Amino acid sequence: MSSLWNNRISISIFGESHGPAIGVIIDNLPPGEYIDIEELGRFMSRRAPKKDGTTTSRSEKDMPQILSGVFNDRTTGTPLCAFIQNTDTHSSDYSNISKLARPGHADYTGAIRYRGFNDVRGGGHFSGRLTAPLCFAGAVCGQILERRGIYTGAHIAEIHNIKDSAFDRVNVSRQDIIDVRYKEFPVINDKKGAQMKEDIQNARMGCESLGGIIECAAINVPAGIGSPIFDGLENSIAQLIFGIPAVKGLEFGAGFMAAKMVGSQNNDEFYADEHGHVLTKTNNHGGILGGISSGMPITLNVAIKPTPSISQPQNTVDYHDMKNEVLSVKGRHDPCIVPRAVPCVESAVNIALLAHMLDYPNFS
Repeated sequence: MSSLWNNRISISIFGESHGPAIGVIIDNLPPGEYIDIEELGRFMSRRAPKKDGTTTSRSEKDMPQILSGVFNDRTTGTPLCAFIQNTDTHSSDYSNISKLARPGHADYTGAIRYRGFNDVRGGGHFSGRLTAPLCFAGAVCGQILERRGIYTGAHIAEIHNIKDSAFDRVNVSRQDIIDVRYKEFPVINDKKGAQMKEDIQNARMGCESLGGIIECAAINVPAGIGSPIFDGLENSIAQLIFGIPAVKGLEFGAGFMAAKMVGSQNNDEFYADEHGHVLTKTNNHGGILGGISSGMPITLNVAIKPTPSISQPQNTVDYHDMKNEVLSVKGRHDPCIVPRAVPCVESAVNIALLAHMLDYPNFS
């Protein structure tokens, strides 16, 4: 059940990094929704490796084959099944470490959990490769949401202490989201992006890796979406966000900065605009109060750890023979996961938003 998310919409992800294919089954999508296949491919390409040296050299098209749930480019309402073939695997890169616990990876914990029967090649089911079907599901949900005016967008907020400009939490617009969405390197300030890329290259040359922060915003989400306690909008988003390998932290709105404020600083004062819409002057709450959307932009920051696979000798153990060893990781790895994780964060938010929107009156 670990790879099944079921909350109005169900998302079931299957496959291993070096198996024949990976994929996803999406159930309970509304019927009759037009799916733009070309736009799906464009979204998926954002997660694909780049040719600028900032990502892995593993190269796969990642265009899913849809087996069911779509007919004449429209959802049927029955389970949508899509799979993506793995065509560029180098499994021999893992032959010498099948019983070695790579620091920062789930090799040891996975072996304990599954009694040593898990597929270790390329990380198996724990691999970042499994974010490809997540992106597919999120892209489908995103198209359904955008048809109703709801847009989700993300960018690299920070890599290794180099910070991009931030979204305006109160006034982030559709244009702000579109402007950054299909950039080769998704930042608002391209000069900062160039500095980030240089830092990533330096890390790669030094056999190191970098982490960072992704900022995401969703706009035009109506007030009243979500529920309190365990079925809150934040809860659903968080569960899906933490389904992305390498995520180590999440904050909404002002997040941890709220702990440094006094109440009068943190509270967002309400007012009615000239159109009779209830808004807040600030947006420290990140668009969600009591687990329910307020009508303000939903904003969140996601912390991504440095890629754990680095080409440096590291101390570890052979967990089969319980011996201390020194490991040198081979293979093709991203010196920084952050750029490719941007559409993954958007996808997680899209899935959560659509799931809760199905409860919204007159959603059609």
